[in-house]
Amino acid sequence: MRVISSRRTPAVAAAAMVALGVIAVPAHARGDRDPSQPLPRVSASVETPSLFDDEAGGNANADDPAIWRNAKDPDRSLVIATAKEGGLRVYDLDGRQVQSLPAPAPPKDGDMPGRFNNVDLITGLRFPDGRHDVAVVSDRGRDQLRIYRIDPKRPTAPLVDVTDESAAPRIFSTGQDEVNEQRTAYGLAAYTDRRSGRSYAVTSRRHATALALAELLPNATGKVGYRTVRTTSLPSSFTLPNGKSWAPCGEPGEGPQVEGMVVDPDTGDLYAGQEDIGIWKLDADLRSPARLIEKVRSFGVPGTWNAETEECDAGADPGFGGRHVSADVEGLTIWRDPAQPGRRGYLLASSQGDDTFAVFDREHGNAYVRGFRIGDGAAPGSPDGSQECDGAAVTTAPLGQRFPNGLLVVQDGHNTPATTAPDGEVRTDTDFKFVDLGRLKRAARL
Repeated sequence: MRVISSRRTPAVAAAAMVALGVIAVPAHARGDRDPSQPLPRVSASVETPSLFDDEAGGNANADDPAIWRNAKDPDRSLVIATAKEGGLRVYDLDGRQVQSLPAPAPPKDGDMPGRFNNVDLITGLRFPDGRHDVAVVSDRGRDQLRIYRIDPKRPTAPLVDVTDESAAPRIFSTGQDEVNEQRTAYGLAAYTDRRSGRSYAVTSRRHATALALAELLPNATGKVGYRTVRTTSLPSSFTLPNGKSWAPCGEPGEGPQVEGMVVDPDTGDLYAGQEDIGIWKLDADLRSPARLIEKVRSFGVPGTWNAETEECDAGADPGFGGRHVSADVEGLTIWRDPAQPGRRGYLLASSQGDDTFAVFDREHGNAYVRGFRIGDGAAPGSPDGSQECDGAAVTTAPLGQRFPNGLLVVQDGHNTPATTAPDGEVRTDTDFKFVDLGRLKRAARL
């Protein structure tokens, strides 16, 4: 969903600050980026093979990555990533594909096939034969969760589907007809509660503001099902400081959805990116009220849906938006300080609207630190940058010789150079970029 917004003029911005009782201070004093200064840039050192969203490419479209660290042999760590209708892909640290797992077929002709949207990891889920790491996936096509055990003893096929089909109910839909409308499980974040030891997945609903909490339930046969514990909904409309009511413009019948989500393992906080609104913070068990900690720049901008262009025509910007993220806000991931995890480190957010990433301080009230870009490499044949990024994952743990300082993996929604199909049309080409965390720290002064 895209909004064509007008730029905020200095006069409008100043008037809005007075109305809000804000005292203007220099950008460096409040942590804002000086727009006249370019953001730090870092390039990726590895990229995965192209995924093509067409029939020849198996309708595969890169979306969301997760990083699994092999504690016994970090050099053999893996990146597990969703490819939508193309299922799951597993890559080694050189970006080579190790395994491809298909999404489920439709129940019958005319029904929607599986479509894997987001993925996250649970470390040490308790099975009858011991603890195993698992990947949890939101299947947007079927409105379910799927669970895959990670078996490092199977180097060419490390993921094993252990979903208990008899205990994998639809997350949001009441029947197949509703599933076919695709208001289904979308974004996902998984975590283990430190007090109870139980493991959960939080999912969002496509084209809606609903969130659902599901508990993962391994059974005696080594399969994993789940049950919905509770649901909640984020706001879809807001009262602006000028007293007017506002909701983000979108296609009729579609609400402001959430996709990018992450649970802070040290605090139990869930961060949820509502694409056209901003970043929310609430307890991962969905019991607490949600707080909007960062708004997108277009927050408050009125818009009218244009059926001819299938876009929103924007009105004048009243100046109530944020300063650091351009809609859509997408992939969220937690960068933990390796020396003192606790609350130290950062929340990273993909600012899809301007192809940047925003960095927020976990220790100091999620204050904005700075932004950065992932740009094209300088050497011939090196990976291009990341544009229109959907998903991201980071780890500060050393990953062997390839990434001794940790790794950031991001989706690239516009991989280049372009590839042309036999009919002359440019193919939709996406992939994942691997960024050395040591290089990023130096480039962005983190």
